[in-house]
Amino acid sequence: MKFNPSMRQITIREALLQAGRDIGDIEARMLLQHVLNVSQAYLIVHCEQALTADQARSFRLLTGRRTHGEPVAYLTGRREFYSLDFTVTPAVLIPRPETELMVDLALAQIPPGLSCKILDLGTGSGAIALCIAKHRPVAEVTAVDFSADAVAIARTNAKQLNVGNVRILEADWFNGLAGEKFNLIVSNPPYVAAGDSHLTQGDLRFEPRMALTAGGEGLDCLRSIIASAPAHLVAGGVLLLEHGYDQAEICRQLLSEAGFGDVFSHPDLAGIMRVSGGSLIVS
Repeated sequence: MKFNPSMRQITIREALLQAGRDIGDIEARMLLQHVLNVSQAYLIVHCEQALTADQARSFRLLTGRRTHGEPVAYLTGRREFYSLDFTVTPAVLIPRPETELMVDLALAQIPPGLSCKILDLGTGSGAIALCIAKHRPVAEVTAVDFSADAVAIARTNAKQLNVGNVRILEADWFNGLAGEKFNLIVSNPPYVAAGDSHLTQGDLRFEPRMALTAGGEGLDCLRSIIASAPAHLVAGGVLLLEHGYDQAEICRQLLSEAGFGDVFSHPDLAGIMRVSGGSLIVS
């Protein structure tokens, strides 16, 4: 997007038209809403309002960064997930619509009003843990992440969303949870293969690599969680894992070998097997 320096009084409508040619109408609108701190309706109603020089400059800088690939979520610092508004930075993955399936499946395991203990491994922004905690206020939710920066962001989100029934810890998977058992464990761990071409495309280029990749085939974290989870689940407790498009079969095999029954995989809205899980068999 290019502005003529003399055009200091560009209107909202003109700014959106110019930016829309470079980054698309939807993203242009999202960025201008961020710059002006207004709603979409405001942009429509006040389309002839002139931008100040500072507003035009800020919008130009953001749209320029977007044309170079930076994710809109990182440019605005916000992302909606499960109808909640989350703070995000380049220190955490951007919550994605397909991961909402994990929340759906987790909530299906927890009747409203049931007091239980839930663990979210690799919580990142806290999206999964906080959505579960928000919808099941009597549950005790623990959220863990290896990254101190991610833990700080998750705690910020918990405060902003007024979620009090969550404990957020800095730890490497189950480390720091010795002796604790949970009714439900959920995780969206790194699962992208190290050489996957998607890592050089789109938003993934800007997201934290350690939150995306795990070993040559992307299975290291999944294997580790499945192997360790039985020691931290009550009898009949459930483990749910998000994984890659081609990892459902191996995840089901690993779950069965680790002592889980009723093993399943569930597709996301695109029909891709996205979450696998099972319940710990009572011995």
